[in-house]
Amino acid sequence: MGLFEAIGIAGSGLTAQRVRMDVTAENLANADTTKAADGKPYQRQEVELAQSAGAGGFGSALSGALAQSGSGEPAAGVEVTGIVADKTPDQLVYDPGSPEANAQGYVKLPNVSTVTEMTDLIDESQSYQSDVTAMQTAKDMFTATLGLLK
Repeated sequence: MGLFEAIGIAGSGLTAQRVRMDVTAENLANADTTKAADGKPYQRQEVELAQSAGAGGFGSALSGALAQSGSGEPAAGVEVTGIVADKTPDQLVYDPGSPEANAQGYVKLPNVSTVTEMTDLIDESQSYQSDVTAMQTAKDMFTATLGLLK
């Protein structure tokens, strides 16, 4: 694996974590939205991630590194395959004074838990920082290698 492949892998991770943080921020911003554009409560969104198309998994990466094959395959990494609605049911809260309340006095709130979203945000932030560290380490190794060649 070359330097630029390592930076590409870390870069794909940075992009994926940024998308996850954006979606989490949107979920938090709409945690109390009882009527979205479709007239229903906001639905929590989730990001689906997958291994990049050029990635063959750890086994193929190890085999390629051992064989020193310069096959020119695209760098491995992660990619966002979609943003989907969470299928968790909406929350029902008893609030008969609300204009949104049904005949029994219950209001449908989004299926967003602020505790879950904040936990996800911490996880995404730490993953983002790990990718930054990996990118910085690859850059430092490249700089050190160039220093040896002087």
